[in-house]
Amino acid sequence: MMLRQILNEDLACASYLVADGGVAAVVDPQWDVREYLRIARLHRLRIAHVVDTHVHADHLSGRARLAAATGAQVHMPAGSGATDPHEPLAEGDVLRVGEVELRALATPGHRPEHLALLVADRGRPFALLAGDSLQIGDAARPDLATDAVHGARALWGSLRRLDELGDDVELWPGHVGGSLCGGSGLSARTVSTLGNERRANRVLGLPDLETFVGALTRRLPPRPPTATRLVRLNRNPPHGSGGPRPRLDARTVRRLLDDGTLLVDGRPGPDFDRAHAPGAVSVDAGRPGAGTRAGRALDPEVPLVVTAESEDAAERLASALEAVGFGGVLGVLDGGLEGWLAAGLPGAAIESLTLEELADELRRGEATLVDVREAEEWSAGHVEGSVSLPLSAMGMLPWLELEDGRRPIVACSTGLRSGLAASLLARAGRHEVRRLAEGGVPDLRAHGFALAAGDPSGDSRRSVAA
Repeated sequence: MMLRQILNEDLACASYLVADGGVAAVVDPQWDVREYLRIARLHRLRIAHVVDTHVHADHLSGRARLAAATGAQVHMPAGSGATDPHEPLAEGDVLRVGEVELRALATPGHRPEHLALLVADRGRPFALLAGDSLQIGDAARPDLATDAVHGARALWGSLRRLDELGDDVELWPGHVGGSLCGGSGLSARTVSTLGNERRANRVLGLPDLETFVGALTRRLPPRPPTATRLVRLNRNPPHGSGGPRPRLDARTVRRLLDDGTLLVDGRPGPDFDRAHAPGAVSVDAGRPGAGTRAGRALDPEVPLVVTAESEDAAERLASALEAVGFGGVLGVLDGGLEGWLAAGLPGAAIESLTLEELADELRRGEATLVDVREAEEWSAGHVEGSVSLPLSAMGMLPWLELEDGRRPIVACSTGLRSGLAASLLARAGRHEVRRLAEGGVPDLRAHGFALAAGDPSGDSRRSVAA
């Protein structure tokens, strides 16, 4: 038999292909289904079943695309609200894949309809496809579908149930470190055992329900703005074309931009800073979480054109954007930035600073730091007098006001989010914007700055966050 994990590095989520006797099932398929089809061709497998363990809130399911490509039967948890053709799967139901069985276990918490799948080979349970329930080092978030406390209470019961399985049962999680669906203790490891988790998982050892609820609901990160939209889409996911996007020449793209289309540039941040098409936004596609970052800051209803450092990279960026609910990717800028400039169209640039240069300007009072980290990061330590503008609140840009005409310098924690935020500021007309390209606000401690801590709702900051 075969159990194959397929990781989506951009979203830090995992899907699975289980096969035996020439038959396969795919569990929690990602939007881009080409890898499942490749594995099936390579091993001469017939994909007969496609299963979602729940209605996903972080990415678009590829179940409809995979079913259309293979003729597989789709299975969804009973009570999911899914309206596409499917067979409901409930507690105790079994899918047979050759001699392998996948038994459905009701594990509500992350979502009410959530199922985990216990995999048994010739009658011996050996693996748990946990979906968004128990994770390696932590548990799933309880707040994406319901009240956080209610979700945490349900998840407590689900984890108690999974804790009855044997130590040697392998744990194959739905997410790894970096996912927005897991807790702060989520590990980057991709497989564990229930025995390991009993020894090391921060939530499995908690003594009682109230302690567990407090641990899961304390200091939750902001709810992703794409979550509600993705849940709605995943109840009847689109098929999508699956083919290469149209190549659009620079003059055509220019006309589209004039009509309100957005150009998303996936080249590395320093390359974007040096030169880009005016009004483009920077989403470094070479770094994990590109789709998630875009989903936090951009309107998913706005039509998009993409560009990157190669055609393959542009296709991957387009797929990553579609996976988080951007439905209007019109095509790829033919020739990239070089094609744009060769057509005689203007370029733009954003000035970047080193940590030393930022520290010097702040000491001289010549600039205002625009801190685009999220509220909990601000609480842990921020520069007095800086402006808090979380990436998820970039819709507030028209109201951003700086004192005494100081030039804004955008910073985050590593330089990754600052590129997107600075490009959005420039697009909104703040062409004087600069950004900290490497390093972030916490690194200013090494340059003599004592970072203030405080409640984000307090008066210690000037904030344009909602």
